[in-house]
Amino acid sequence: MLDGDVVVIGGGYAGVRLAKRLDATARVTLVDRKEVFFHRIASLRAGVRRDWSHTPFIPYDRLLKNGRVAVGKAVRIDTTERQVVLATGERLPYDVLVIATGADYPEPARFTGTTVEEAAKSFVAHQQQIAAAEHVLVVGGGPSGIELSAEIRLARPQARVTLAHSGPELLHSTGSTRAGRKARSWLESHDVQVWLDAFMSPGNDFGTYRDAQGNLIEADRSFWATGTTPNTLWLRLAGHGDWLNASGHVKVDQALRVQGRLDVFAVGDVNDATELKITPAALAQADLAAHNIRTYLNSAGKHRKEPRFYRPIHRTPLIVPFGPADGVTLLPVPGGETAVLGSRTTTLAKAKTLMTPFMRRQLGYTAA
Repeated sequence: MLDGDVVVIGGGYAGVRLAKRLDATARVTLVDRKEVFFHRIASLRAGVRRDWSHTPFIPYDRLLKNGRVAVGKAVRIDTTERQVVLATGERLPYDVLVIATGADYPEPARFTGTTVEEAAKSFVAHQQQIAAAEHVLVVGGGPSGIELSAEIRLARPQARVTLAHSGPELLHSTGSTRAGRKARSWLESHDVQVWLDAFMSPGNDFGTYRDAQGNLIEADRSFWATGTTPNTLWLRLAGHGDWLNASGHVKVDQALRVQGRLDVFAVGDVNDATELKITPAALAQADLAAHNIRTYLNSAGKHRKEPRFYRPIHRTPLIVPFGPADGVTLLPVPGGETAVLGSRTTTLAKAKTLMTPFMRRQLGYTAA
């Protein structure tokens, strides 16, 4: 016996996890504009290496045993009739709605188009541009910028690669100067030029870039790893701008419900529950929201059970690969300190496979 209709909008890490958690107890419909799951963690390598071009794409067809995946774009939420309206005109009734539309990332960590063929062509285009470039500029010295710079360097050992970062140290937002120094040491030992305190902007001429001090740099190709944007414009266009904060994130309460609503949840990068927008946080939110949704569907009135509250993650392991066989791992330890681990741990935990076997198993496929 399945209790209630649950519509999950967004088939990223949080949406997939939550839909799978509820599949045995509710009638789940997962809505996504893409025909496959996009394993974004593998996308930076896919944008550089041809043999990884199709690795980030994992079909949804084995995810749900009872529910279904609807390929389409949500354009309206009717909170009175409790329906989600798709661009095709299909209406999906819900007892509980979950917004899990995630965030938009700069290329190459982006699913371009709506089909695997379109997205794969985008990866191939990046690979070809990198292969032909004499100088590649990467802007942003956080985990993604460092990882992408390393992938480009290993793929193009003869090309010039520059990493420009607006902060005083690489990985400075982590608070670990040791990790930043380790990343810089690896990059510079592999002939990647690192610019610090360099806030970059496009120059006046095509292929030129300028920092805040006026220093000019020319590059054949540039990538900007400088942050993400929540995918919530559609909510504003659908008349639910009051659900969003100033940065465009969905405002949620401690139970991960949209503020003021008991039947609408928001999980993952799309909400304002934590500033730490990483996959472990999204998965933890999905697990807690799944529990609270089951509680909501299985109790009512004065007998309604209290939901569990989400405690934002402030310290979590952070793994930054330098290609498939090296990297740095930041591991929180008791006392507020952070241990910095090297290549062996990083390679086993993430760098070699980029967690692809784990995500394939999550979607019902073998690890290979």
